[in-house]
Amino acid sequence: MIAFFSQLDSLVWGPPLLILLVGTGIYLSARLNLIQITKLPKAIKLIFTDDRGEGDISSFAALATALAATVGTGNIVGVATAIKSGGPGALFWMWVAAFFGMATKYAEGLLAIKYRSKDANGEVSGGPMHYIINGMGHQWKPLAIFFAVAGVLVAWFGIGTFTQVNSITSSLENSFGVSPKLVSPILGVLTALIIFGGIQSISKISEKVVPFMAGLYIMAALLVITFHYKNVPATVSLVFTSAFTKTAAVGGFTGTVVKEAIQKGIARGVFSNESGLGSAPIAAAAAKTDEPVEQGLISMTGTFIDTIIICTLTGLTILVTGQWTTSLDGAPLTQAAFAEIFGQWGILALTISLVLFAFTTILGWSYYGERCFEFLFGVKYLPLYRLIFVIMVSLGGFLSLDLIWILADIVNGLMAIPNLIALLALSPIIIKETNRYFTKN
Repeated sequence: MIAFFSQLDSLVWGPPLLILLVGTGIYLSARLNLIQITKLPKAIKLIFTDDRGEGDISSFAALATALAATVGTGNIVGVATAIKSGGPGALFWMWVAAFFGMATKYAEGLLAIKYRSKDANGEVSGGPMHYIINGMGHQWKPLAIFFAVAGVLVAWFGIGTFTQVNSITSSLENSFGVSPKLVSPILGVLTALIIFGGIQSISKISEKVVPFMAGLYIMAALLVITFHYKNVPATVSLVFTSAFTKTAAVGGFTGTVVKEAIQKGIARGVFSNESGLGSAPIAAAAAKTDEPVEQGLISMTGTFIDTIIICTLTGLTILVTGQWTTSLDGAPLTQAAFAEIFGQWGILALTISLVLFAFTTILGWSYYGERCFEFLFGVKYLPLYRLIFVIMVSLGGFLSLDLIWILADIVNGLMAIPNLIALLALSPIIIKETNRYFTKN
């Protein structure tokens, strides 16, 4: 059964979906006149401006919440896995996915504000399920329901719980010998204390933790790269040449062909920044703004920070130290790169980063799943959703559920399909709103 679902997972995350994801980004980039380049300075400036409009949280808090969910183990483990299986060229294709993904994320943020609504408790609710119905029409409700069901399942059984808890417990066990059976119940209690406070509580934690964890990780990675500065030019050259030519076997690296570099790079890039999957606009919808274009620009910076900055630093750290040619893979590969400079302190810093990355992903995805659950069942049963979510987090250290992780990966990929359909169908609205705003501004 695991073999069957593994094949299905490879099919879902295979060339058709990756082409659709990147293709949508290319189309939007062209129609929006490469907005990810021309308007990036303005987008970064908007992050720090005062909020104007209705909403539950500030635009910065909305970005921090979205980053909390996207800046996760994929930035440490995912990049290492991509380079190990796809070669140095995989990093180039991660950049490609992120570049065009910025236009996709812009479109998602814009539609999130334009078509958001309020639930029975007066809290803002938005995301693909809302812009599918309010933008495309109620006849498309089955598509919105499909997205919402997938979102709840991913939150409960996949990215939101088990995979993140496993990353936290395994890293703490490897570094400090702490039992997973002790760590996961503690995580469950901490999660409960935060998520039962709703988006306000989640965003307050995200605003404080995300800048700290990203800053810590970025500084550590830059120090490793600076120490190996002589290797940087050759490494960058290797990334570009390996993106278009076969990578020869070196040391413990078995060599790859271009197809593997493209597939692994794009898949891990999309998986890391979630552009096109439809998750980030759920957080963006809660922002205190009445201007869809401005929130779209702010949302766009999330992909830039996640992949262009953090994933790039991880990739270069692994490559300039030469650790990619060893037999290591995943988190141990990234740990070895940091340990070259910092020794045990490097492993400690990476462990702390990994724990914070994974825990904030739990918080972000608890909110994503909650909004999907509210769309399906209303606000009455939200405490039940939160209770089940906390239970799943608490069980994470006791379970080894390979099949559920594979199923969650499949459903995560399926989330993208209704979202991408909506983005393409509503692209005339996206273009119209963009032109309206920049004509005045």
